[in-house]
Amino acid sequence: MQLTPDNKLKKLIIVGDRVLIKLRKADEKTSSGLYLPPGVQEKEKVQQGYIIKTGPGYPIPSPVEDDEPWKERDESIKYIPLQAKEGDLAIFLVNGSYEVMYEGEKYFIVPQHSILMLEREEEL
Repeated sequence: MQLTPDNKLKKLIIVGDRVLIKLRKADEKTSSGLYLPPGVQEKEKVQQGYIIKTGPGYPIPSPVEDDEPWKERDESIKYIPLQAKEGDLAIFLVNGSYEVMYEGEKYFIVPQHSILMLEREEEL
């Protein structure tokens, strides 16, 4: 799913070290040829999906310098960026994630530490 100007997902802001994931379509048929009913794949402990949006990362506390009170304080927050990027395929733990419905579609909000593996299309 692409973020377009008329897309409602553009308005969403993901906070901190979290990412917004849309589940990848599960295979309805197993390797042995059995057809699975809907919902069986959703009960797995590990899921995979595409990262739609990411948060800014882990906030870094600003150092407190009281020795020079005439200096202006820089109040801008700095972040350590996330390893996950938009468009990556993420394999993540369902136990650490939160399921949300937005505009009639199901998404997962997952903290960075619940992501087990990423697959990126571009060369590393």
